[in-house]
Amino acid sequence: MEEEKKQAPPKKERKIDVPAGAPAWMVTYSDLVTLLLTFFVLLLSMANMDPTKFTAASTSLQDAFGTHRDSARVDFAIPVLPSQPVSQFSPIQIQTTEKVYEKVKSQIDSLRLNNDIGVIKKDDDSIILRINDSVLFGPGQSTLASKSLPILRNIADIIRPLPMNLRIEGHTDDIPLKTSQFANWDLSVDRSVSVLRFFTHSDLLPLDRMAAVGYGKDRPIVVNKDEASRAHNRRVDFVLNLQGNRSQNGNPISNGTLPL
Repeated sequence: MEEEKKQAPPKKERKIDVPAGAPAWMVTYSDLVTLLLTFFVLLLSMANMDPTKFTAASTSLQDAFGTHRDSARVDFAIPVLPSQPVSQFSPIQIQTTEKVYEKVKSQIDSLRLNNDIGVIKKDDDSIILRINDSVLFGPGQSTLASKSLPILRNIADIIRPLPMNLRIEGHTDDIPLKTSQFANWDLSVDRSVSVLRFFTHSDLLPLDRMAAVGYGKDRPIVVNKDEASRAHNRRVDFVLNLQGNRSQNGNPISNGTLPL
């Protein structure tokens, strides 16, 4: 009994009240880890070193750490590149007169038309397809011969893809016509208009790319001294102009109507 009395009574355990939720240190630790993660993500995004993005990211970091200052001014300018000059027929800048001449001459040779059509390159950036009048018309006539129609179609096929205008020129010799109804100049004009009308009515070439003129006997190739020289001067020239839509020594027909 005495031993039991000498033994001290057991002590009662004290209960500690723990507040609900996460501990305060864990919240601070989570904020620190989140900020570090954001910091490294920003470092990765700034690897491009864009001056505008770098300034924005730096300001954001300063705001996050409470050390905000006025953002640094970044001077940069957007480069302005000069525009290419605009031209109405830009492919002409690529294709020189020499290249176009060689292309047209090659097509004439491949079609075996070199006996009927002559190809001439002029110094004023123009190319002439020259046809003797006997290939297209009868003597003193302005109506196209049936044998000339395939040749004219081949000429239109050659001219169509080229970015050039066409001026059809009629020429005669110096001998007056037997019929008083027509003069040499009238005949040269009627012949050039007949060719233009055929191209238009057959939908071979658009009217706004063509012009028809007549010079009569005033522009001979050689001196009219015999029948051979006069035969050279009686011709129809297809002048391909490489200078935009401006015609030289002729007025283009651009009102969309055919001459009567």
